Amino acid sequence: MKRITTVSTIMRVVLGILFLAHGVDKLQMGLGNVAAWFGSMGLPGFVAYGVAVLELVGGIMLIVGLFTRYVSAIFTIMLLGAIVTMKLSAGLLGNGQMAGYELDLTFMLVTIYLSAAEPTSLSIDQAILKKRKV
Repeated sequence: MKRITTVSTIMRVVLGILFLAHGVDKLQMGLGNVAAWFGSMGLPGFVAYGVAVLELVGGIMLIVGLFTRYVSAIFTIMLLGAIVTMKLSAGLLGNGQMAGYELDLTFMLVTIYLSAAEPTSLSIDQAILKKRKV
């Protein structure tokens, strides 16, 4: 396996685990509490439910490498929305009460890369591509 394939696979799986962990964290906090927090930030509370589902399902899909490009593109949009609507006012490194958006930018770089990269050999996407070529 090439180094770039190895690095791409590691990036995809680790990012998937991180998003899955964020989704699980939202479930543990209680989606009603997360919706109330979103509401306090000026967003409709129902957005919290969509974000939680995206983080859970999308995280799993990244881990196994299913529809990686599409999931990554959706995550990029979600992260951009999180920065603009919730974290921009806290600044890059945060303001002592809320985290900044430095981690979101890092995640965005990875999601943009995964949106553009070819599927790796250790993914369901690659298995689907091989099946189509036969």
